[in-house]
Amino acid sequence: MVMSGVKNGDCAVRCGAASATSAPASEMERDGFTSGGLNLARVSFRAMRSGVTVISLLLLATAGAAAQTETRMPVASEVFVGSELESYLRVLQLRGIVPEQPWSLRPFSPAELGRLAPPDSGHPWAGRYALKSSDSRGLAPIRPGLSSVVNTTFPYGHNDGAVWAGRGVTLVADGGFRVRRGPLSLTIDPIAFVAQNAAFRLMPNADTTVTPYADAVYGTQIDLPQRFGNGPYAVLDPGQSTLRLDAGGVALGISTANQYWGPAREFPIILGNNAAGFPHIFLGTARPVDLSVVQISARLIWGRLSQSDYSPETVAGGLRFGPGAVAALGSRYVPGLEIGASRFAHLYWPGSALSLGDFLFPLRSQSREHFAETEVNNQLAAIFFRWAPPRSGFEVYAEYGRDDFWRDRRELVQEPDHLGGYTIGFAKVWGSGPALHVIRAELQDLQPSVLAQARGVFPFYVHYGDVRQGHTERGQLLGSYAGFGGGGGIAAFETYYPGGRWTLSWTRILQRQRGAFFPDSMLDPRGLDVILSGPLRHHDRRDARL
Repeated sequence: MVMSGVKNGDCAVRCGAASATSAPASEMERDGFTSGGLNLARVSFRAMRSGVTVISLLLLATAGAAAQTETRMPVASEVFVGSELESYLRVLQLRGIVPEQPWSLRPFSPAELGRLAPPDSGHPWAGRYALKSSDSRGLAPIRPGLSSVVNTTFPYGHNDGAVWAGRGVTLVADGGFRVRRGPLSLTIDPIAFVAQNAAFRLMPNADTTVTPYADAVYGTQIDLPQRFGNGPYAVLDPGQSTLRLDAGGVALGISTANQYWGPAREFPIILGNNAAGFPHIFLGTARPVDLSVVQISARLIWGRLSQSDYSPETVAGGLRFGPGAVAALGSRYVPGLEIGASRFAHLYWPGSALSLGDFLFPLRSQSREHFAETEVNNQLAAIFFRWAPPRSGFEVYAEYGRDDFWRDRRELVQEPDHLGGYTIGFAKVWGSGPALHVIRAELQDLQPSVLAQARGVFPFYVHYGDVRQGHTERGQLLGSYAGFGGGGGIAAFETYYPGGRWTLSWTRILQRQRGAFFPDSMLDPRGLDVILSGPLRHHDRRDARL
C-alpha cells in the first residue's frame, strides 16, 4: 500500500509491500443518509482518475512552493484527536518542554491546549509551527488537506476517522475554520472521501440471512462489512466539528469529533479515532479540577450512533443511543500519574421515550438487570493508568477492558481474560533542541483465551443476541482496529527534526481469533487472520499554500 497526502504543505508518505488481484463483485450497492454523514451518489472511475491526477499535480506544486516559504504557520486550531500535532505535543510533554496534562480524555479543551502550547524555541518544529493561539477571540482557518490512499489488494486502513479505504484509490479532503468568542467556540472541519472500492475476493459467508458483503465469520452479530457495495463509495462527514461552551471549569457542547479515552497511542479499547466520530452531547471538566489531594478530569457523553447499509440489525431503524462516561485522577503526591476508568453502552434508540434513566445509564449499576437476564444493551468498560514522571522522557501505561459483566467476583479474579483483555505500552524520549528521538512500543491482547475450548465466547466488540451492530459506527470499529477478537503490537523508532519526522516501525495485527480449537477439539481452519507490516515513513513539515 502507498499513501500520500498534503495538509496545506505537510506531506506524509507510507510504503509497504502489496500485490494486485481481481475477482468478481457481488451484486449489491446502496446509497443513503446516516446521522453522522452523507453517503454520496455513485462516482465514476474516470472521475477517480481525474482526482488522482489533480492531487498528484498539487503535491508536486506545493512541494516546490514549500521550499520558498519559511513563515511559521498558526496551527493551534488543528490539534485534533490522533493528529500529527497532538502526537508531537505528547512527545514534548514527556521531554518536559510542555506542562503535565492528563492524556486519557481527549479531545482537549481550548484551555488545555493553551496550557500545552510549547515555547517559540527549543524544540524541533519551533521554527515552523506556531502552536500558541494568537487571538482567543478571532477566526482561525483550518488548513485544507488533500490525501490519497492506494490499496492494491484489499481494503486497509486504520485510525483515520471517517475514512474507509477500499481496494484501489481513495481520495480524501478536509478543511474548515475555528472561531472563538469568549467562552464560546465553534469548530467546523468536515471531511469527504471517495473510495474506488474495486472488487476483490470476498471471504465466503455461509449464512444466507446476511449480505455477502458482511463479515464472513460474525456477519449476524457485527456491522463490519468486508466491502461497501460493488461500486465507488463516497461520504461527506462533519468530521471534527464542535460547538462548545467553557465556563468556570465546566465544558458543555455538541460535537461530531472523535472521542479518545484511555492512555493508548495505537490500540485504545473503548473509544478512539478508527471510525467516524458520532453526533453527541458532552458535559465535563474544561481542565483538571484541583481538589487539594487529587485532581480530577471527567466527561459524560450521550451519542446517536448509526449503522452501515450492510448491518444485520433492523431494530429502531439501526439507530442506537450511546451513553458513556470517563474520569481520570491525578495527585500532587505522585507527579505524572493518572488513574481512571471509562464505560460506554449501546442501547436501541428509544426515540421519544428517551428518559432521565437513559441519560444516567453510565452512572448506574446494571448488574441486577444483567443477572436477571433482562438487559437489552451492549456495554463495555475499562480501567487504566499512565505514569509519566515529569521531565523524565519516559511513560508507561496500561488499560484493562471488558466487553460484558463477570458472572461473580470469583470469575473476575480467576478468569479475568474471559471477555476481557488489555493494552500495555511505553515510550522513551531523548534529545534536545533541533532533534528529539523516540522509542515506543504497544501491545494489545483482546483475543479469546484458552477458555474458548470449554466456554462459549464471542470476540471482543461483539454482544450476542441484542444490539447486533457490535461496537461500531457506520461499519467501522469504534475502539481498536486490532481488537475484534484479536490483538496487535507495534514497535517504533522516531526522529523529530526541523524537516519533519522519520518513523521506522513494525506492526503485527491478529483479528477474528476464535480460539485455537473448537470445544470439540477440532482445529479451526478460519481461526486466524494476521497482517504484518514494517513501513518506513516520513512526515514532511514543509508548507505550500493551496
